[in-house]
Amino acid sequence: MSARYELFTGSNSQYYFRLKASNDKTILQSEGYVNKGGAQNGVESVRQHSPFDKFYDRRTSNAREPYFVLYASNGKIIGTSQMYSSTYARDEGIASVKQNGPNAPLVDLT
Repeated sequence: MSARYELFTGSNSQYYFRLKASNDKTILQSEGYVNKGGAQNGVESVRQHSPFDKFYDRRTSNAREPYFVLYASNGKIIGTSQMYSSTYARDEGIASVKQNGPNAPLVDLT
């Protein structure tokens, strides 16, 4: 299966999106949106910002697990990655978002 965005609703009735790599692993997930249009705009924001390294913040959790956050040009968080086992794996995740983010199709699961 190819990389794709999935639009879905959570148990709290909010809308979310996630970017899945071709291996079906989630590489980026959004925060909740009150309406579907907000989540769709979030996908467009990832498409716009994901190619550029300056919008990524490489972080380490309190449990010392590397992860990253993708920001929009207005400074708001667009999405957060999974926790990775190493900084190398995290950087590979960023590379995957850079590669797949701009053109992955959107699958509406709502």
